[in-house]
Amino acid sequence: MNSLLQFLTQAFGTVLQTRLFPALQEELGTMSSLHERFVQALVTLQLDGFVTVRSGPGRPPHDRASIARAFLAKAVFNIVHTRALLDRLLVDTVLRRLCGWETVAQVPDETVFSRAFAEFANSELPQRVHAALVQRTQGNRLIGHILRDSTAIEGREKSQPKPAVVSPPIRRSHHKTKKPKSPEQMTRLDRQCSEEIPMTVGEMLAELPRACDSGCKTNSKGNKSYWAGYKLHVDVADGQIPISCVLTSASLNDTQVAIPLALLTAQRTTSLYDLMDAGYDSDQIREHSVRLGHVPIIPRKKPRGSEEKPVMDPHQAVRFRERTGVERVFSRLKEEFGGEFVRVRGWAKVMAHLRFGMLALTADQIAHWIGPWDKTPTEAAI
Repeated sequence: MNSLLQFLTQAFGTVLQTRLFPALQEELGTMSSLHERFVQALVTLQLDGFVTVRSGPGRPPHDRASIARAFLAKAVFNIVHTRALLDRLLVDTVLRRLCGWETVAQVPDETVFSRAFAEFANSELPQRVHAALVQRTQGNRLIGHILRDSTAIEGREKSQPKPAVVSPPIRRSHHKTKKPKSPEQMTRLDRQCSEEIPMTVGEMLAELPRACDSGCKTNSKGNKSYWAGYKLHVDVADGQIPISCVLTSASLNDTQVAIPLALLTAQRTTSLYDLMDAGYDSDQIREHSVRLGHVPIIPRKKPRGSEEKPVMDPHQAVRFRERTGVERVFSRLKEEFGGEFVRVRGWAKVMAHLRFGMLALTADQIAHWIGPWDKTPTEAAI
């Protein structure tokens, strides 16, 4: 067999889904459920089309597509260290050939994997693959609910102190007419919502802090948890399919990311309802959601001095129950796809590590959303 990738393409194009795995088992040998999940992810993501082919004088470089598949396998098999991934490739013939290496001698060294991962992080390869997958599979779908939340990501680097922000003195006007604030006097949320000085999504994301620092989060029971690292903000569609992801410093408030995250999601999909917890309680966020043509459902916080918490309308309370889907996505990302163990440093590499896990999770959820692989399309639709 010249290329296993060509075999995968021909098998998926000419063999029915009910015969894909038997055909691979005849070629490669016995496959476990994780091998089958890895094959599903490879076929769904079409990862090789996004990898840059390196060429030029000198020694031929290692195949970056095979290394990218190996990092995807690291997320699917929930392998913590790259060294452990290499040890698995040496003994797991099926996985090694699925990645593209026929013999053990073809597997690159750990230093090559490290340099390739840095290239993937700097070029934002996982982000581009995920955006293309969402647009290809969810772009023509009318999504009922977008579930928005964030989760703590513990880092393995020293927290950086937050720089002191010196705000310019505010000159008070004696006129009764209220003048608009200057950009220096606006908060970040004010600038994001401003219609007089509109900001692009790229400008909003560039303004968000990305350094590793300390964060605090309050759970549903009112208990606070502290960590050092980052915070992952995610928009999840019905079916627990991640749509957009943003990684920021751990200390950043969730309200600062809601608007750029909503704009990212609106560029890729069409949705009806925005579901957020009380941490996003802001009239500016509600108004921006309405401008996008969505219906925001955000519980209000208990006013100061009041003992009673505002009660949501019954129909909104029923829809708000769907928001727990984003918690299950965070749980699967951390427990099944490597999100719990971050062994790289720097925002770009941490984002790439999490995005490889998000790619594996998204491909798995899309497979469940479309239907089981062991059924024909007609049976899956039923």
